Amino acid sequence: MTATTTRPAPPRRPRARRRGLSRQTREMWLLMLPAMVPVLLFSVGPLLYGIGLAFTDARNTRVHETSFVGLENFTRLLTDDEFWSSFQIGAIWSVSVTVLQFLAALGLALLLNEKLRGRGVARVLSVVPWAMPPVVIGLMWKLVYHPDAGVLNDLLGTHINWLADFSLALPAIIVVGIWAGMPQTTVVLLAGLQNVPKELYEAGEMDGAGSWRRFWNITLPQLRPIIVAITSLDFVWNINQFGLVYVLTQGGPGGRTRLPMLFAYEEAFRYRMAGYASMLGLAMAIVVLAVLGLYLWRQMRGVK
Repeated sequence: MTATTTRPAPPRRPRARRRGLSRQTREMWLLMLPAMVPVLLFSVGPLLYGIGLAFTDARNTRVHETSFVGLENFTRLLTDDEFWSSFQIGAIWSVSVTVLQFLAALGLALLLNEKLRGRGVARVLSVVPWAMPPVVIGLMWKLVYHPDAGVLNDLLGTHINWLADFSLALPAIIVVGIWAGMPQTTVVLLAGLQNVPKELYEAGEMDGAGSWRRFWNITLPQLRPIIVAITSLDFVWNINQFGLVYVLTQGGPGGRTRLPMLFAYEEAFRYRMAGYASMLGLAMAIVVLAVLGLYLWRQMRGVK
């Protein structure tokens, strides 16, 4: 008998990958499409349109023909004293509100993190301003600052018109900005405090560290990434503030509370200079991104 041998089957060649998107990738894009379409239509589209308007002499009139003017609006912006005045006021407003809002929110978060009676109710009450629209907050504080029937004047026994005084209007709206924006900062910091390992505090106590040293050497370093993130967001929100200040003062008295966004609004809808207003918005966006990028770079260098 002769043994029969079978030849081994030749190795299979790997299938060539099909060109194009895989099925999983196509399904992913299909699921993202309903969310991407509104973003493209109502965010990216208007943004690109506004950037294009910044280089034209567009006006909010039917009879005016729009033409390309290049950097003419930017040149006008550099020599506009009213813009630089509003930019200075906006810088004072945004920096003051961001810093003071953070300090107040940090103190409140530290308090709410302690085991106190009624802590749950206090946490709920602390986020009430967050749930209120800016228009409602503005109207409420306008009543508080009322020169004749305001609560503040009743407590102080004065008749000061806080929102119409040249020297008091800006500090008055800064107080409102701090009160309105503090809740979200408090919530974020409180969440960060609850994630700090308790073992670090126990080790600090064993080493003889007091409350201040534990706060400075343990709490703040642990919260640093959260502090960088929330203060960055607060700065962007504050520099772009419009509705709250518009309800309170509409930029008055005499432009003492005219933030950059209020100035751009007036140029666009009061004076109908849409192209120039678009350049104002574009310039502010560039400034904010530059300042924010520098701040994040300096802060994140120490975060590993």
